[in-house]
Amino acid sequence: MKRYIVYVKSLFLIALAVFLYGFSASRNGDKIVQASVVEFSNGANLFLSHEMVDKLLIQNGGEADNKSKSLINLHKLESIVSENPLVEKVKVFMSVSGELKTVITQRTPIARVNAGDEVYYIDKQGVKMPLSKNYSARVLLVSGGVLDSDLSSIYALVSKINSDSFLSELVVGVHKKSTGDFVLRTRKYDQYVEIGEIKDLNFKFKKLEAFYNEVIQSEELEKYKTINLKFSNQVVCTKN
Repeated sequence: MKRYIVYVKSLFLIALAVFLYGFSASRNGDKIVQASVVEFSNGANLFLSHEMVDKLLIQNGGEADNKSKSLINLHKLESIVSENPLVEKVKVFMSVSGELKTVITQRTPIARVNAGDEVYYIDKQGVKMPLSKNYSARVLLVSGGVLDSDLSSIYALVSKINSDSFLSELVVGVHKKSTGDFVLRTRKYDQYVEIGEIKDLNFKFKKLEAFYNEVIQSEELEKYKTINLKFSNQVVCTKN
């Protein structure tokens, strides 16, 4: 008999818990959205604006203000915003205070490519990123006949330049010649550094730094127009 009473009490408690959970969920779903808020997790809204995101949300989910929370499809809104090529990550959720919050991480460009018929950024993950009317990033410029097949190599080159204090101070641009070789344009004296194919970068840049350190001491750096690193055991220069 005692076992029966315990069994009945357990069923009653389970039923009560299910009822309270369902009641709470129903009440929560009936709550009204108080406002729609857009935040950018990695600083100011550079490439995207609050208005652009709000418009995107409204076009695909309707006006959220004063709408019941149960009518908001958070997953759909998240998927729509994440399709924007300027967006790296997005999270859409309802806050405790009843706000529809959209938190966006924008892509971070590391180089701007001008391939003639196409201009775009390469982001920190090596992915193509379109330009924005709202903001122009000050990044390394890449020009010439750049193909999609070059992107992984250019990404490796730009990442190497940006992560090295000597190179990042020296190099302002990368150009792909018609021969397929790559050339770096320097900040000082508008010199050109021939690196050929994008390979053996550590070896080539060690030679370049050693050359600069030696020539700077002799105060003859401005005499050189091109610096060629394509040869394995030497640096070949052309004077002005």
